[in-house]
Amino acid sequence: MKLIHSLKNWIKLIIFSLGISIILHFSGFPAAFLIGPMLAAIFFAARGLQLVVPRKFLLCAQSTVGVLIASLLDPNILTVIIKNAPAIGFVVATTILFSLFTGFLMTRFKLLPGNTAAWGCAPGAATGMVTLSEEYGADPRMVALMQFLRVTMVVFIATLNSKLFFGVNIEHIKTNEFDLMGNTEVVGIIATFVIIILGALIAHIISLPSGGVFIPLTIAFLLQTSGLFSIVLPSWMLYCAFLLIGLWVGLKFERETVRYSIRVLPTMLVGVFSLIMLCGISAVILVWLVDIDPLTAYLATSPGALEAVTIIAVSSSADISFILALQTVRLLAVIALGPILARIISRVA
Repeated sequence: MKLIHSLKNWIKLIIFSLGISIILHFSGFPAAFLIGPMLAAIFFAARGLQLVVPRKFLLCAQSTVGVLIASLLDPNILTVIIKNAPAIGFVVATTILFSLFTGFLMTRFKLLPGNTAAWGCAPGAATGMVTLSEEYGADPRMVALMQFLRVTMVVFIATLNSKLFFGVNIEHIKTNEFDLMGNTEVVGIIATFVIIILGALIAHIISLPSGGVFIPLTIAFLLQTSGLFSIVLPSWMLYCAFLLIGLWVGLKFERETVRYSIRVLPTMLVGVFSLIMLCGISAVILVWLVDIDPLTAYLATSPGALEAVTIIAVSSSADISFILALQTVRLLAVIALGPILARIISRVA
């Protein structure tokens, strides 16, 4: 009976998610099939629905996004990083400093307990930061709420800004569609599916922060660049991946966590908005430093939510290689420096 009840809840949630996604899609919003499930999941979770996206499905969804990025990447991404090293280094440094400053103030004025603010303000690798925070004595529930609140707000604000200020409309993702008449397409889609599963499996074994995206991305990118195979991603597969990621983020907002944190929720919102605004300043400076368009600069400096940023980027004319280059360097810096910087903030504050 419990299995049947759970299955009914999943069906309701998915139907509700698709309904919102379709409305957003025809309203012209980018990332509609990510936003819709996330909104639906938050609504259901806040009402007490206890569902969890299994990690193996989440890794497959992240792996699909990683393969999507690989299919869009410029083979000369290392050249992009080296060529723009000063600008990328500046933005990565300022983003980390902004997150440190926000975490320091929240800890210094005791707006959040202990070193929770330091971990909660880390701009990237949300799941990894939650795991690491528990190992270093922070409250993982509070860190999780702040991290996923940041991810949610980044997705919402990036989507709205992309539509209102940059004119990004309904997602039109340029992928090779499945063609029953083309044997090459059949082989390509099977090979792509194998890479997705293999990447997810390796990510599960290694358990690296954001490995669900970066491991299959690396595998697919190297194989495609070497000419061994061509990535073929049908739209339905992408939308399934977007749906799973949206549900995963939304279901983190369970009733118990929200109740526990309701007192400090306004403070968390202030911290998240401050971080997003400060990163927006980095985007303005980046446009001045490098000859790139404002949308690319905005998405590249967005504090986290790599999957969502990618979905918005591929719906527009933004430079995906530059965005990924900057986001990757920053993510590696956050993973490497996160524990050290969080301890420093805790001691100084």
